[in-house]
Amino acid sequence: MSHNPSQPYPTYPWQPPEPPPRPAPHRSRDRSPLGHHSDLRILRGAYRWQRRTATLTALGYFTLFLVLSAYAPSFMASSVTRGLPTGLLLALLQLPVTWLAIAVYEHTARRYVDPLADRIRKQSEVDARRGAAAR
Repeated sequence: MSHNPSQPYPTYPWQPPEPPPRPAPHRSRDRSPLGHHSDLRILRGAYRWQRRTATLTALGYFTLFLVLSAYAPSFMASSVTRGLPTGLLLALLQLPVTWLAIAVYEHTARRYVDPLADRIRKQSEVDARRGAAAR
């Protein structure tokens, strides 16, 4: 019987062998609970940017129209084409600008905000299942 110098020599021959070391428990990525997660801050920031962009597009154009009406009446009364004053043309453009703001809002929602919300929703489901399994 050969002796391994890294292991102590058993005092008693009938002593059972030492159990093998236990493997480290499998741990998934440590994630903090969803309420403290940075993805929520990212989602809030994306949604805030989305609201501001759409709102400033629509209200900014309307404010520009009002300021020009109040401080540049001669410009608003000037004619773009025969019979079409600049003020009326700018007023008619308010509707397409509002549609543009809505289109920008929907585009940014689909492209940036919805994927973030979906990812957070899926992670919350995983966290809920993990929490239910731990009980």
